[in-house]
Amino acid sequence: MLERVHLVVVREVERLGSLTAAAEFLGLTQSALSHSIKKLEAQLGMEVWRREGRQLRLTQAGQYLLAVAQQVLPQLDLAEERLRQFAGGARGTLRIGMECHPCYRWLLKVVSPFLAAWSNVEVDVKQKVQFGGLAALLGYEIDLLVTPDPVFKPELRFEAVFDYEQVLAVARAHELAGAAHVEPEQLRDAVLITYPVATDRLDVYTQFLLPAGVTPRSQKTVENTDIMLQLVASGRGVAALPRWLVHEYRSELDLVDVRLGRDGVKKQIFLGVREQDAGIDYVAGFVELARSANRPCSE
Repeated sequence: MLERVHLVVVREVERLGSLTAAAEFLGLTQSALSHSIKKLEAQLGMEVWRREGRQLRLTQAGQYLLAVAQQVLPQLDLAEERLRQFAGGARGTLRIGMECHPCYRWLLKVVSPFLAAWSNVEVDVKQKVQFGGLAALLGYEIDLLVTPDPVFKPELRFEAVFDYEQVLAVARAHELAGAAHVEPEQLRDAVLITYPVATDRLDVYTQFLLPAGVTPRSQKTVENTDIMLQLVASGRGVAALPRWLVHEYRSELDLVDVRLGRDGVKKQIFLGVREQDAGIDYVAGFVELARSANRPCSE
């Protein structure tokens, strides 16, 4: 009979690349791990691994078991965690992943009333998934994804919670500061400061620059929003950010926002959850609070 330990062994041997490393990680002796593998193969009547020199290669059956392990084990881990929370009198933990890098200030405005309304639910924000949130949601690493770029799949549900406009943030002394809007050609000689995200996920490129065949003179990547806007305010470059965010920093820094193109670049923020979790009351409660909350700042 296939057991959870078998799936764990398949996953860890493949992840770590050797029986020795997997045994050490799992707290087993190598002989005990080898015995477990042989027992599994005897039960299945087929090989799971094939040794090629000093390497272990998964057979077709092993590849299938690995796919099952990668799908099932995160769900079992989550179920065990939630059951432990239930036993301790808690409802659970809402694990939030952020792909909207400037949205942390907005998130605080939703989390605060959520914690007040759901005193027996914890909130955990997973920053490590900021550049790969969809995989984290599908892989049960997070329960809710904040993103401006939803990928609609049957097993996921995305709901728009607020609209915003992407604008160009410039220093007040910048030559573009007084413009009603900026055209792509005007950024050909610019230093564009962005988050460290692939170009095809940056709206300033996909919706503004690339359709016009323009690329800036150089691009500088910065992870931290505060540092990014400090650089902009000091005249080291320009950045495309939500208007509400630029407005929030105007009292601290000498910044101006300029519309990208005559019609602007309009965006929405979505919350994504797994379809099977959409009916959980505190998950639905967070989405409703996010939808009804005030926008981060007046546009």
